Amino acid sequence: MTTIKPAEGASGALWTSTGAFTACFAVWTIFSIIGLGIKNELDLSETQFGLLVGTPILSGALSRVFLGIWADQYGGRRIFALVMVLAAIATFLTSWADSYLLLLLAALGVGIAGGSFAVGVTYVAAFYPPGQQGTALGLFGSGNVGAAVTKFLAPFVMVAMGWQAVAQIWAAALLVIGVAFFFLTPEDPAFRARRESGIAAASMQDQLAVLRNLQVWRFSLYYFFVFGGFVALALWLPRYLIGVYGLGIEAAGVLAAFYSVPASLFRIYGGRLSDRFGARSVLYWTFGVSVLCTFMLSYPPTDYVIHGIHGPIAFSTSMGLVPFVVTIFVLGFFMSLGKAAVYKHIPVYYPRHVGAVGGLVGMIGGLGGFILPLLFGVLNDLTGVWTSCFVLLLLLVTVSLLWMHFAIRQMEASALHGERPASWPELPEMEPIHDSALHAPGPTPVGTPVVQPRTLADWRPEDPEFWVTTGRPIARRNLWISTYCLLLAFAVWMVWSVVVAKLPAIGFDFTPDQLFWLAALPGLSGATLRIFYAFLVPIFGGRLWTTVSTASLLIPAFGIGYVVQDPNSPYLIFLVLALLCGLGGGNFASSMANISFFFPKSEKGNALAINAGLGNVGVSLMQLIVPIVITMNLTGGPGQTAGPDGAMLWMQNAGFVWVPLVIIGTFTAWFGMNDILSARSSFADQVSIFRRIHTWLMCWLYTGTFGTFIGMSAGFPLLAGLVFPEVNALPFAFVGPLVGALSRAGTGWIADRLGGARVTFWVFVAMIAAALGMIWFLEMRSFWGFFLMVLLLFFVSGVGNASTFQMVPGIMRREMDRTAPNLTERERIAKAERESAAVIGFTSAIAAYGAFYIPKAYGTSISMTGGAAAALWGFLIFYVVCAVMTWLVYSGPRGTLRSLQRPPLQQAGKLAHASGGSSR
Repeated sequence: MTTIKPAEGASGALWTSTGAFTACFAVWTIFSIIGLGIKNELDLSETQFGLLVGTPILSGALSRVFLGIWADQYGGRRIFALVMVLAAIATFLTSWADSYLLLLLAALGVGIAGGSFAVGVTYVAAFYPPGQQGTALGLFGSGNVGAAVTKFLAPFVMVAMGWQAVAQIWAAALLVIGVAFFFLTPEDPAFRARRESGIAAASMQDQLAVLRNLQVWRFSLYYFFVFGGFVALALWLPRYLIGVYGLGIEAAGVLAAFYSVPASLFRIYGGRLSDRFGARSVLYWTFGVSVLCTFMLSYPPTDYVIHGIHGPIAFSTSMGLVPFVVTIFVLGFFMSLGKAAVYKHIPVYYPRHVGAVGGLVGMIGGLGGFILPLLFGVLNDLTGVWTSCFVLLLLLVTVSLLWMHFAIRQMEASALHGERPASWPELPEMEPIHDSALHAPGPTPVGTPVVQPRTLADWRPEDPEFWVTTGRPIARRNLWISTYCLLLAFAVWMVWSVVVAKLPAIGFDFTPDQLFWLAALPGLSGATLRIFYAFLVPIFGGRLWTTVSTASLLIPAFGIGYVVQDPNSPYLIFLVLALLCGLGGGNFASSMANISFFFPKSEKGNALAINAGLGNVGVSLMQLIVPIVITMNLTGGPGQTAGPDGAMLWMQNAGFVWVPLVIIGTFTAWFGMNDILSARSSFADQVSIFRRIHTWLMCWLYTGTFGTFIGMSAGFPLLAGLVFPEVNALPFAFVGPLVGALSRAGTGWIADRLGGARVTFWVFVAMIAAALGMIWFLEMRSFWGFFLMVLLLFFVSGVGNASTFQMVPGIMRREMDRTAPNLTERERIAKAERESAAVIGFTSAIAAYGAFYIPKAYGTSISMTGGAAAALWGFLIFYVVCAVMTWLVYSGPRGTLRSLQRPPLQQAGKLAHASGGSSR
């Protein structure tokens, strides 16, 4: 394997350039600090202040195109050193300006320091091969941290010595660094080779011709947000923090540096990710997370008054300093990744025009750093709302995301019709600019990681050789990631089952019926969402949908964390959040449908049992963790007094504790999971399941098993507190879901071995006995007897959850043989797999309504009869119907699956012995 090495002197040139760019950036953003002193000295308006702060950004941006071209023509080393010397002179002269006009002129000169970026990109890229340019340019771009240096040090110098001293010290440092750079760095290889060969550099006109490509301007829009937005916030944050949170200039500077440092240093990591996973994936993540962050930051502090039946209901929303700093940190982190991803494209697409294209993209990004602070000030003057700046950023990143997405979709559509040569690099949106010879793949560098293709074009789990050698490791990795994400989904879905039990203690005046509604509504919305989620994996792909659906859990997690802190929060908001928790419930349908594609029929039952069973553990984990974490002050937020004894609770932790875990799951799903190409199909291809009677019969049976599990999980904590008020049942609430989840995960092999229909029949017999026991012990007023029957019900429902799903593939294989005999065997298997996945997802959707009707049935039974026995008698009758249906249709003498059920263990052993052990 050939090793592609950087040119001689590359490491020294990279590190020296990075240090020089850091100094340039520190000078370029100097007005964000000294501008505050000038504003007070000259009594400037908000708009005047924004213009002064943005002027060096403007001149630095406009100079980037020409400086980049001159770096191509005359060598990056010379131009870089010249830029630093000129910027140092202009910065020193700033300290002598004594009027607003002179300060604006001086600021124009200071701005040339920002133009150094285009020079550095041209200079550094020439030393490195394409496969390493992302990392190298990411490291160079981390010189953005110079803004943090200014934010951190300049306030202290200004307070001690005045703003003029800041300008003089920064100018002297830049002059020394510029001279040292000229004498310590080599010429870049491209300029040196051109000079030795006597070839003239491309003219200015030739360099600028490439800017006619629309793609260049689209890249420029991306950089307008990720870099321009970064610079704008770096300049604006001190003013924002002082105005909104009343901080002093020193504290505001330090917190602004807290934003600038990660937004700069993580650019290095962004370059590494772009080299390894592709710039497109990094930009998708950048824009997606930025949409979420800017939306949260754009919402202003608001007071609400709802005119309710019993009078006005008032509450307010606002973002405190700590959540603001955390959110702005996350935004800065992803902006830094995006900056590296944008510049990863340029030397790949335009290796002969790095200076011109890099200069234009950098110029547009720099203009963002000028225009946006100015618009921030104007918006403040016009609206009087501080968060208006983030509304503007939200609009900008949304447009960038949509334009990128639709451009990529158009490119992919062209590629599917054979219009794209395989040798083109990633993101070949602009076909006329590509040169196949130029972009032909070169040798792979030694040490380059081998990345598993995210889309599996060849997937044959029923082929024993393929499964053992290739399929099983991939399938198991996807299974464990899916299981972790599903565990979090169940935890968020059922979190209200614990929260509602504590709401009265911390001052919420809700009736028992209202509390049961809150416990039941996540089940209602989750079940409804499952109907749609069941069909989305074949449309969008399991990897993308698992990522998106996991990330969606952040919405209810954050919402719960905020709303439970105020006892005056209206019941309507709680209802909305309870419905949003159903996002977690919907995930089950897509998760199970996705995993069903990965495993062969002989292991499908066990794989689905593990995915669902350990996913169900999320309910138990939540009911174990939440009662503990709400007694701890984990976030530094206000606590709530619970009960007359004055004990303190932090109910917000019930939501906030899941946020970091969900973020981890989201990243893991995107970078670790796969899509299966053969699993792709449209909704129209899947609707045939609605015409099959077995789809509806399995919905009924799975409602009996999973509906019982999830309904009892949601309703038991509150039910036990109402019918046995003398017992604190909350500490034991997690045991039942844990038993049910583990029994499901650990008994899938039984259904694989004995037949799912036979196991399902005996499950319903045991559920009938458990329901009778619950009724008996409820009449006897014995909590522990009642709880023992509840555990039995959880255990057998878990076994039934695994066995019912094991039945589906066998049923669909029989249906394909009966209804599609004209298809080949492989086509029938593929169609059965797709329909099995759809049936599994759809039945899980219908069964999930158990999370609604069981708690609601308990609440209705208690309100109408004073006890829960009436609801239990209804459940018992339902189990009897399920047992009869299973026997008649599937497991009995004339049942559909009778011939597919495996013989008992003893008979199976005899058969294996008779066949000479060939079954092994």
